[in-house]
Amino acid sequence: MNSIATTEQDLLTALQTRGVRLLNPSQEHVSRRGGAGPSDHQALVINGETIMVPVHTGAAMYSPFTLQEDEQRAHKLLRDGIPLTEVGFAQSPGFYQRQTADGIPYHQIATLHGTDVLATTVLQTCIRYEKRSKTCKFCAIGQSLAAGRTIAYKTPAMLAEVARAAVELDGVKHMVMTTGTPASPDRGAKILCESVAAVKTAVDLPIQVQCEPPDDPAWFQRLREAGADALGMHLEVISPELRRSIMPAKAEVTVTQYMQAFRDAVAVFGRGQVSTYILAGLGDSRETILETCTELLELGVYPFVVPFVPIRGTPLEDHPPPDSEFMTAILQPLGRAIGAAGLHSSDIKAGCGRCGACSTQSRYETAS
Repeated sequence: MNSIATTEQDLLTALQTRGVRLLNPSQEHVSRRGGAGPSDHQALVINGETIMVPVHTGAAMYSPFTLQEDEQRAHKLLRDGIPLTEVGFAQSPGFYQRQTADGIPYHQIATLHGTDVLATTVLQTCIRYEKRSKTCKFCAIGQSLAAGRTIAYKTPAMLAEVARAAVELDGVKHMVMTTGTPASPDRGAKILCESVAAVKTAVDLPIQVQCEPPDDPAWFQRLREAGADALGMHLEVISPELRRSIMPAKAEVTVTQYMQAFRDAVAVFGRGQVSTYILAGLGDSRETILETCTELLELGVYPFVVPFVPIRGTPLEDHPPPDSEFMTAILQPLGRAIGAAGLHSSDIKAGCGRCGACSTQSRYETAS
């Protein structure tokens, strides 16, 4: 078992489901509002462990957890006013201070996730986001673009420039490239191939790419040849009726099609280097999630189960997050299953599963 104490596992899981109230605006270090990926979160460091904790969500406003700054400017985590532990913050990285020759700030091109992961949404637009009747109801990909915090398209040259700086200035260890889904049958694979190839030419950095299953499985080989080390294709919701309700356009790509895409991708990237996000708390039962994870592990796919975080400005902004008991009831048996399958997060070359900051899942993994 991971060395972190069970009581601390419970604390971290509760923080990720309940969020934390920041009592002082200066406590916002590298928190993000809106956009793709872990939005409305703050990266906190607790006893050397980095986790992403909601701070800008509605639920966080009523959280029993607060952060308080003492006279020495140390930050204390409190629950119902009772001090628990000291907390650190992921510091704003050096590459955030730079910009391209034509004046685009690096932080509009890629951002720091956790403490050592560079992340970017190559295409900040999505055909699924064009109409409310099509959009995934939890998605905020358009918010950061509308607010001017990012740009619509990050060129391969931009990404290579920022990645090189992030490695040299901040010691970034791996990179995540995701994309909104374009109106093309490759579903973003082509644009990811171009982006990965450019970054790999500039810097030796493991990269996970993320997209929907492309129409042609040959794209998996093309992504691998371009330099991608790992691949994420995110189910997010499992039950067919929930998929149609919560993400009506994306649900047109069925779970059965995803499963075939996972088989094809594992044949190219290898066991444990293909992963999927599953959002717990949107209506899928514990049993449904665990049964699907068992199937994924048999295919050699790492299932990354994270608590759903409602993001302000989305149709699900008032949807309650799951409670920590529900998450623990999933993550404990899933951790044992991951250990038995030998697909540990620490073996993933790059990406969300390797980072692990958006879920306490890796802390439940056991040795195979």
